Amino acid sequence: MEETLITARSLQFAKGVTNYYPELLTDGALKFLIALHERFNEARLELVSKRNKRQFELDMGNFPVFPPETSELRNAEWRVADIPEDLLDRRVEITGPVDRKMVINALNSGAKTFMADFEDSNAPTWANCMEGQQNLKDANLRTISYYDNKKKKEYTLKDNLAVLLVRPRGLHLNERHLLINGEEAAGSLVDFALYVYHNTQTLLRRNTAPYFYLPKLEYYVEARWWNQVFQFAEEYLSVPIGTFKATVLIETITASYQLDEIIFELQDHIVGLNCGRWDYIFSYIKKLRNHKQFILPNRDQVGMTAPFMDAYSRLVIQRCHKRGIHAMGGMAAQIPIKDNPKANEIALEKVRQDKEREVKNGHDGTWVAHPALVPIAMDEFNKHMKGPNNHHITRADDTIGEADLLATPEGTITEEGIRKNINVGILYIESWLRGNGCVALYNLMEDAATAEISRTQIWQWLKYTVRLDDGRKFTPELYERIFKEETEKLTHLIGEANLVNTAFTRAFALFDELVKAREFEEFLTTKAYNEV
Repeated sequence: MEETLITARSLQFAKGVTNYYPELLTDGALKFLIALHERFNEARLELVSKRNKRQFELDMGNFPVFPPETSELRNAEWRVADIPEDLLDRRVEITGPVDRKMVINALNSGAKTFMADFEDSNAPTWANCMEGQQNLKDANLRTISYYDNKKKKEYTLKDNLAVLLVRPRGLHLNERHLLINGEEAAGSLVDFALYVYHNTQTLLRRNTAPYFYLPKLEYYVEARWWNQVFQFAEEYLSVPIGTFKATVLIETITASYQLDEIIFELQDHIVGLNCGRWDYIFSYIKKLRNHKQFILPNRDQVGMTAPFMDAYSRLVIQRCHKRGIHAMGGMAAQIPIKDNPKANEIALEKVRQDKEREVKNGHDGTWVAHPALVPIAMDEFNKHMKGPNNHHITRADDTIGEADLLATPEGTITEEGIRKNINVGILYIESWLRGNGCVALYNLMEDAATAEISRTQIWQWLKYTVRLDDGRKFTPELYERIFKEETEKLTHLIGEANLVNTAFTRAFALFDELVKAREFEEFLTTKAYNEV
């Protein structure tokens, strides 16, 4: 491998960076990151640009189809590389951000695996991203600990730990704090590079390896890009091709039409696909936003039994099991309701029913956001999945067509739904702006996907002046009145004098800007990123 040099031109820190994290950003790690950037960043930017061109095609009414150029591949009989032993049983996975206490609690939770998240549940401040890398490095070395001064309690690792998977940032996100050759680094490459550079040998000594979740892929050529990144890194770090393993989140409507293709492009590295349900709903609204026939009802009415959601879940199971990989289920975001036993019982029963449906449908595992949900999900999978996975459930007789993946559910749009979207969207954005990307709201653990759905629905409902269940039209005037009332409620709750100690003033303005924008903003996190 040609030696990469670090010069003042090749590597710069953005103004405002004061902590250079020398134990992480070593010369070796930075040379590796620069090599990845120079080899792959231009292609990444081209892939993101192509998304915009394809959005234009969708706007023109060219709706997604199974790619005709790959029909032979879809119909052929082939399977991917074997799944490593420590990933054969993933019946319950817990997810969460990469802060130190979360990492310890998740690894100790009793779940089979833990997805440590640099993406939707992590506000990408420089400190969050760098300290998250240090936390994972310490966890893999088994040296991690945390002392909670408020609780006067120390947190350390137990003996039986979850297997660690890491979700880097999506292809669309930059790392603005680090410039390589004058360009902002790719958030995805920063997260990936630092993790594999510092942890590969540690993990191999433990008979495991770096495992990843790849977010927000839209087309199979993006899976090809990740496969090339993996191969380049494996060669650079002198480990066999196929050492790194990945599960791809199917959380965009376009990706669900290219499941076989995505699997094929990553065939040396892929071990599963995951039904990222909340981002999938966001993608459905976003991609089809300029077509009135695809307007969704209140987000609370769009669950996994909605026609387009059920079809995509069943298709993921079918294609994964045909190719020999896992089909992972979606997130249960509930958290315990400590002050209302009856409400808590109802919420946990919903979780149980959701997990029962997933395992009976053929999913090989599922996600939870809180350790208290691990036993509930585990019980359902233990009851109905006697082996390490459900690969024997092929769903070969299911016929899922292109139209099934777009089938709009019935439902209503209500004033309550509008108010909830405004309230939750603002509360999440405010927390994100303060550096917290994982937020407990109304007994649910929310990440960026919820805020994205909330503001996107308001944007689309305003665009088409939708009719509410009571017969009124959702006009700009009605929005202004409701928005004013909701922000006044929050201001009263916080106390006007305390606003200065929060990010609510900016959150109010940002939410309002997003829903009134003439041109839709693809991701709220890109618009708000310069403020964290």
